[in-house]
Order: sequence, then C-alpha cells, then structure tokens
Amino acid sequence: MKKRLGMGSTSKAPTFSDAAHYLSREHHTFSFAASHSPALTVSPGELIHVQTWDCYKGAITNDIDALLPIPDTEINPATGPIYVRGAQPGDTISVTIHDIKPALRGVARTYPGNGQLQHLIEKPYARFFDVVNGLVTMNEQVSFPSAPMLGVIGVAPESGEIPTMPAGKHGGNLDNNLNGIGATIHLPVKHLGALLGIGDMHASMGDGEICGTGIEISGDVLISIALIKGVGTDYPVTENASSWVTHGVAVNDLPAALQVACEEAAQLLVKHWGFTIEDAFIFLSVQGNLGIAQAVHPSSGTVIAKMVVPKIPACPSPFKI
Repeated sequence: MKKRLGMGSTSKAPTFSDAAHYLSREHHTFSFAASHSPALTVSPGELIHVQTWDCYKGAITNDIDALLPIPDTEINPATGPIYVRGAQPGDTISVTIHDIKPALRGVARTYPGNGQLQHLIEKPYARFFDVVNGLVTMNEQVSFPSAPMLGVIGVAPESGEIPTMPAGKHGGNLDNNLNGIGATIHLPVKHLGALLGIGDMHASMGDGEICGTGIEISGDVLISIALIKGVGTDYPVTENASSWVTHGVAVNDLPAALQVACEEAAQLLVKHWGFTIEDAFIFLSVQGNLGIAQAVHPSSGTVIAKMVVPKIPACPSPFKI
C-alpha cells in the first residue's frame, strides 16, 4: 500500500519503496514557467520519488570537462514540473523532503572571475568527491559527513518565465543548506497546479557557497506535497523541527537581501503570533540567527540571505492543512 501523508505526519518514516509516483530526471526544465506542460500530476499527500541531475546535467566527469565553459542556460536542470491537484493562486504548497540519496561521486568547481576568492584563482579547477555511506572523501587526508540538500526548489510564476539560476519569491535557486532531509519548504502558489520543480542537489554545501558550487551531485529525493488552501506566503519559508527560516533575495545587494529576510521573519511574528513590530525586532535580535545562503561574487544575479527563527511552543504553525 502506497502512503499518503499530511504535513507533520507522525507515522513511521516513509521510504522510497512507499512512493506512489516516480519522476525521472529526463523530465526537466531550465526555467519555471506557467507555459510548461506538467511532467507529473499528483494529489496532496502522495509520496513522490524524484530523480535529479547535478547542476551541470552530468557534463563534468573529469578534469578536462572542468575546463569547458557551460552557459548559464544549461545549468540547474529542475526535474518537473509537478502539477499539484487543487493548488490555486493564493494557496501554499508545503514540500517535505523525507529522504535524499546522493550518487557516489560529486564535483565542486571554481574558475577565474567567480566567487569570493576569484582574485586568487588563475585557472579553472575541479575537485571530485566520493560519497559513500554518508561520508564524503575529498582526498586521503580530508573526509566529513555528507549533508545532502536541494539547491533548487520552486514553482511557476503567475506569468512569464524565470530561469532556474536565480532565486526569488517563487523559490528557485535558493541554495539554502537547511533545505535537506526533514525540512518542509512552504512555497506560494502563483499558477494553477503550482508546477513544482526541484534539482541542484548537493552532497554538502557551506553557508554562502563562496566558490559558486557545493558538492554538485545527482541523486534521488523522496518528497510529499501538502496543500494549504487560502494561505499565502510572500517568499518561501523553510520549516524544520526547531525553527522557521525566512529568505531574502536581492540583485547583487547583500544588505538588501539581509533586510528582506529580517522583514519576512518579522511579518511571521506580527501577522501570525501577535507580536508588535517593536517586539518582533527585539526578539529576532536576541533569538534569531541571520545568515547568508548564497553570496557568490560576482553573483549570478541574486544574493540570498536567511533568518533562522526558533519555534515558540505557544505559537502554532501558520501553515495548517
């Protein structure tokens, strides 16, 4: 029997064998758009096994490949779109990541003119990583636990087309390393069916993604999608067991992105939990953790900030089915 889950289900953790649907990475797009035809149609609560490419669509397999330029239009394939029955503009879809199984080999890459240390890099360079049994091996001296996550998760805008490279109110390339196993990402529905796409898996990625990549890797993801009727959100909000995480996005303007992340967090406190704006400001200052999700320099168009807000037992979830 295939499982159907509600958000926050306390039943036994689902496995890939429980999935009601499978979506191959051959069904992918390089943009979020209302004009894309759905690759899969699902009902809320159904488990979905999604296969993803790495951000290069498998183009980098050796040191020679790493020297070749890859156009932005061919980076970040998002598996999908997934049409969610009943999802309408003004709703929220809540995507829970139940499990992530990365492949056995990934790559990180840097090159001149990209990243926070670009002035020190003279030529393109790639480092390949083995990922086995939850352990990432960089070389004979360096290994560390994997922390798989999704860089790209987003929905179609109301109209037009948004490439998978930038982030925005639709989600997209959020590059938030908290979007891993156990996280639920709440996304605003702007078009009928939402048209969800996911991709850009990393075996590990640090805050800021300062060289422009995490450990880029293909793999498999187990998700379910809850539908929250009549409740919207301006920007995506990530939820895990202990916190809410708001996002701020700006074009090549980190201070502006930081401010948006703070504003989104304050609005949660004011709108849903009865804080005054003054108390929200103070609470975030004494308990919140403001950070950077992505700050590649020069950026690919957006820089992304995040504000981690601890959950308060007395304050219920604003995203209720």
